[in-house]
Amino acid sequence: MEYTDPATVPPDPRTHLTAETTRHVLGLQHRMLTEARAFLGARGFTELLPPVIGPVTDPGGRGAKQVDVDFYGHRYKLMTSAILYKQASLLGFPKIFYVAPNVRLEPLETANTSRHLAEFHQLDVEVAGASRDDVLDLLQDLVAHVVRRVVEDAGDVLEALGRDSGAFADLLGGAFGRLSHATAVETLRELGHPQSADAEIDWAGEAILSEKHARPFFLVDYPKGSRGFYDRESVSTPGVLRNFDLIAPEGYGELCSGSEREHDYGRIVTRMRETGENPAKYAWYLDLVRDGIPASAGFGLGVQRFTRYVAGLDAVWQATAFPKLPGVVSP
Repeated sequence: MEYTDPATVPPDPRTHLTAETTRHVLGLQHRMLTEARAFLGARGFTELLPPVIGPVTDPGGRGAKQVDVDFYGHRYKLMTSAILYKQASLLGFPKIFYVAPNVRLEPLETANTSRHLAEFHQLDVEVAGASRDDVLDLLQDLVAHVVRRVVEDAGDVLEALGRDSGAFADLLGGAFGRLSHATAVETLRELGHPQSADAEIDWAGEAILSEKHARPFFLVDYPKGSRGFYDRESVSTPGVLRNFDLIAPEGYGELCSGSEREHDYGRIVTRMRETGENPAKYAWYLDLVRDGIPASAGFGLGVQRFTRYVAGLDAVWQATAFPKLPGVVSP
């Protein structure tokens, strides 16, 4: 597959790493991670180092494939998401976060979305005993804190990148809105976009919704079956998951996904089977769940996507030192 648009193809490593824009962007990203760590530390979170491989990982979706590795004769997986390990980590600490690397073999067509990488990082957060509303408030406060500090302390960097700090006035001026999945589907269909009511909002639909908003907003209440077995089903509204995405404005799209987590052994096994997963593959995780793990809620905030939004970049590959696009062989 050929990629001829220069906005979608990273240059060679020397050109990329020595570019003034790259230095500005990665310096900004460093500031953002420093502020995020300070914010979470002040709220009692413990940073742990996440695993890179394991016998199983998040089954994922949207056509992304996992990468197998030979671990002393056993087939292990590179992490596509640390969700299972985040839940397990709560056995030791009530509030944890990772800056976690992830590898997903995204479909080739995502190389041209400007929003997908095959290798990326997430700021993964998990809170024992929390509800979805608890972590929505936490995430909003975290994003607002980081953006506010960037605007106050790194305005010169934003100016050098051509990013108008006034773009964040709405973000810093009030609470993020909420939009249910059902309402989003209805809105997209009214706009002529054929969005399925039973699936995640597709990439084109997500971009349409993103462009219609002036501040980030939460997309909530995905239908059961559209997300992983670990997203908790609503007790009061069966068939609806207690989950969410955080969507950035201006067409930048999804920054973060999260949910209340299912933690009951029987319900998890049932959900695994409903989604076509073999519970036997998850033996270590199910052993922990059977003996009891805390109820929790959490999220994973895409570091490169968040950086792209704050810096006002054309493509997410510009927010990483060694970009790997789906299907493109690179260092």
